[in-house]
Amino acid sequence: MALNIQLGIAPIGWTNDDVPSLGGEIPFEQCVSEMALAGFTGCEVGNKYPKDPAVLKKALDLRGLRVANQWFSYTLSTDPFERVREEFEKQLDFLTAMGTKVVGGGECGNGVQCLEVPVLDRKVVFTEDQWKKVTYGLNELGKIARDRGIKLAFHHHMGTGIQSMEEVDRMLDSTDPENVFLNYDCGHFTFAGEDPVMALKKYIGRTAHVHLKDVRPAVLESVKADKKSFLDAVVAGVFTVPGDPDGCIDFPALFDILDQNDYSGWILVEAEQDPAIANPLEYAIIARKYIQQRLDALSLVKSPE
Repeated sequence: MALNIQLGIAPIGWTNDDVPSLGGEIPFEQCVSEMALAGFTGCEVGNKYPKDPAVLKKALDLRGLRVANQWFSYTLSTDPFERVREEFEKQLDFLTAMGTKVVGGGECGNGVQCLEVPVLDRKVVFTEDQWKKVTYGLNELGKIARDRGIKLAFHHHMGTGIQSMEEVDRMLDSTDPENVFLNYDCGHFTFAGEDPVMALKKYIGRTAHVHLKDVRPAVLESVKADKKSFLDAVVAGVFTVPGDPDGCIDFPALFDILDQNDYSGWILVEAEQDPAIANPLEYAIIARKYIQQRLDALSLVKSPE
């Protein structure tokens, strides 16, 4: 069956919001121009993007790009709901102006993903009260987004309280499927020790946005052995793009699942690396060619909305 699949890429391969030294010298214009040159039609939002929707939309329109999604840092486990809601609605205003239909992000309250601590040893575990705050808050925010024609696609993430399949299960089981969806990320599931193919099979019915990245197993083993932080793992090159032979994820199996379940929406390459080592344009082209080959092999058709 022909599906409505759009291909995008995140700016995190050019400039890293959490590690500003990675790609700090690369300007916004180079980033989005190279995204378009590699053949992508969508992107996510980075810290160098213009904050004015009119300015950003003009820059993206010139390059045939759209904003597919934007990260939102939920702090529902630690901050008052009304404070989070206020910031969330501001982001919805921005996304509405950009014509974007997905709002992403993960729960960052008490998260260690940006701290210099061993990410695999310092697992965040929510208390029962925190779980209630997170799931209640996501459900309410998802309802607000839904009423504005936007899907809340929650991103499980290393170093946070929702990174394992067990935690994703609890989050999804405790929220309304009409309000809260999943931003599936095969790289984060792999990093967390989960089977990304099994995860996609399980969650495809709630998946509203897909992040594709690969994992270099040798680097992941060094992260475990040396007790590295998440950011140190990124700098060391734990992630790479689909199509890189250094990776280990079974992408053909993932595309089979997307095909068999008639997935429609964005597939975003989101593979943070050091751009001084992994040239962003080169790796974007590798990913774009590989993904299109997989889609063509399954007779999936990329068509605009």
